[in-house]
This record gives sequence, structure tokens and C-alpha cells, in this order.
Amino acid sequence: MDVLQRSPDNGIEESSILETVNAVAAGKPLSCPNHDGNVMEFYCQSCETAMCQDCTGGEHAEHPTVPLKDVVEQHKAALQAQLDAVKKRLPEIDSALQVVSEIINQLATQKSSIVDEIHSTFEDLQKTLNVRKSVLLMELEVNYGLKHKVLQAQLDTLIEGQESIKSCSTFTAQALNHGTETEVLLVKKQMSDKLNELAEQDFPLQPHENDQLDFIVETEGLKKSIHNLGTILTTNAVASETVATGEGLRQSVVGQPMSVTITTKDKDGELCKTGSAYISAELCTPDGSVTDGEILDNKNGTYEYLYTIPKEGDFTLSLRLYEQHIKGSPFRLKVVKSADVSPTTEGVKRRVKSPGSGHVKQKAVKRPASMYSTGKRKENPIEDDLIFRVGTKGRNKGEFTNLQGVAASTNGKILIADSNNQCVQVL
Repeated sequence: MDVLQRSPDNGIEESSILETVNAVAAGKPLSCPNHDGNVMEFYCQSCETAMCQDCTGGEHAEHPTVPLKDVVEQHKAALQAQLDAVKKRLPEIDSALQVVSEIINQLATQKSSIVDEIHSTFEDLQKTLNVRKSVLLMELEVNYGLKHKVLQAQLDTLIEGQESIKSCSTFTAQALNHGTETEVLLVKKQMSDKLNELAEQDFPLQPHENDQLDFIVETEGLKKSIHNLGTILTTNAVASETVATGEGLRQSVVGQPMSVTITTKDKDGELCKTGSAYISAELCTPDGSVTDGEILDNKNGTYEYLYTIPKEGDFTLSLRLYEQHIKGSPFRLKVVKSADVSPTTEGVKRRVKSPGSGHVKQKAVKRPASMYSTGKRKENPIEDDLIFRVGTKGRNKGEFTNLQGVAASTNGKILIADSNNQCVQVL
């Protein structure tokens, strides 16, 4: 029959189960070490050990004992649950390994491409450019080395975790499938903590770096700027830490320019202070079409995404950094008409004024009706764009008959005085 295998790094003391494994391999029943010839058929719950019939009446006489077979089944079930839990980590580790490996490959490709470009550019400049060439190549190597070191360390951690999970899984699975009752007990005692640790271990699943390495070259005025020729552009920004904020994420209005601010951060959550990161935006309409927008680089690690939506509805905004969604992306946007937008306190103060609070009379001037006006109220020749409507004619709550004054409070409420209804309503 199969004998349990283990990897050198799984932390299990081989000597503690060697005797059991040899006995199982030889097909011999396990005998009690204290009573030769007696088969161990019982389990002491206090001492957590198997024993024979004679042991139950000796040093374990006052201890609770149960049939060994029942305990083995319980331990098998517990080990199987732990094994299933830890195996669930493998898919996410595999996915992270694939992403990080791809970034490393792309980083190396970018490096190789830039090296070729640097060489081809500086071959024409010969002696006057050789100094700057060496500086740029060294700068490239430094940036590449820093990025590669971070990614390689992450990759090594993921591979180590993967190997540890596979090793422990294989060992435990063999115990469950081929081990004897006592062997399962021993494995349960020695593998339980390890399996729990692997199931709860925090693996670095999100990329800790990106694959950006750019080379910018200028040819005009080359002789004068030879010492500053060329720049290696890169950032440490990662999508898993980069965030987006702004009014354009909270509420959008049809036909009005909206803005979203994107703040790039590195793997430690620290703000990136340089620009030129690869950011893309995709604004999808309810029917699946894509609306255009513009991304502005502020050159300080922040970016502005500007867009205008021509119709109302529910939209989806995807913001990606190096082809990966940033925090919260994709965002759901509800686009409404301006008549449906609740006014802010400042908006109320700016646009709503009590007729009795001023002494300057405005001469009536006819203006074109707004897009929200009905066109029937000719008695209001100075109608501006309608912000929102409130109330109707009548004498009940929310109804008015003869308005005398309208004002806004500091907490965003509207106070309306009505002489015929003899009241002041607060909305």
C-alpha cells in the first residue's frame, strides 16, 4: 500500500510517524507500546492518544474514552474541511501568478525595446552623446531593477505559498485516502495548525508594481541639451490602491460637463507625485455603446477625466490603470435632467431671493423661454432657467395663494411667506 509522502519544508516531524508508516507498509496491526500484543482500539480524549483495552483500566481509568474508529472519522471530516478551505486559495494564487508573471515579461520586453531605441538613437551622436547614453542606461537599469525586485519578491512569495499549499495538500490527501486510523490522528495533530495557517495567510495577490518603462527623446536643439537628453519615464502606481473622486461619480446631469479626479498611489498607499501613467476610461451607455471623454494629466500624480453625457439613464464608468480596474471601478452613474437635481444650499442662496428684501426694481425685459418653461406664462417676462418647481395653488400644506417672500436658511431649507394663507411654510 502507499506510504505517506511529505516535502522537506512542510514542517512535520517525520520521526514521530515513521514507526506507524513502517507498520502500515508492512500490513501489521498497530499494537499498544505499553501492552505488547494488544491492538489499540480506543481513544483517550483527555490525553489525545490511542490505546488498548488494558490502558483504559490503567493510567487512563478515570479519563473519558471513546472508540478509536469514531474519533478517526471525526478527524477525517475536520481534515477534509481544512483541506477544502486551503485548496480554495490556489485559483486566486494562480491568477495572481499569471498577472505578475505577465507584468514581469512585459517589463522585460519594454526594457529590451527601450535599450534598442537608446542604442539606435545614440549611434548617430557618437562621442558627444556617449556620456548621456551611459547615464540613461544606468537610470533605466536602476528603475528596472527596482521594479523587477519588487515583482520578483512578490512572485517568489506567491510561488512559495503555492508550493506550500500543494505540498501540505498532497501530504494530507494521502493520509486521508490511504492512511490508517492512527496515522490520520497523527497527521491531524501535526497538520491542522499548518493548514489553518495556509488558509488564513495573506498572500500578495495584487501586483506590487507595473511594467511601465518609457523613453522620451528630443532631437531639436540636441547639441545644446546634450547633457539632459532623454528621460526614463515610469511610476510606481498600482491599480489596487488608485482611487477616483469627484462630483462626476456622485450625480451627473444631462448636457453638463462633469469631472472625475483620479489619484494614483503605489502599493503602500502612498501618493505618486509624477504623471505619465497609463490611464484609460470607458463610459458605457445603457444600450452598450461607448461615450467619449478626455483624460488630462496634471503631471503630479493626479488626472482629470472630463465627460459630457447627452441623455439620461444609468451608465457604467470603467477607469483602468495599466489595464487593471482601479478601486471601485466600474462605477455606476445615474444621469438625470437638471430639473431633477436638488439645489445645494449655495445654489438656493444665489438664485432665490425674497422680493421684499431689496429696494431696486428690475425693469421687465423679455427673454427667450428656458427649455424647462411651458411657454404659456406670459406674465413672467424675466424667466431664467428653471432650477426646480415646488408647490401648487391652494390652501393646504405645500400650497400657496399669495406669496410675499421667499428665503433660504443656512441648512438648505426654503422659507415661504403666504399672506392669504397667513402662514410661513418651511420646505
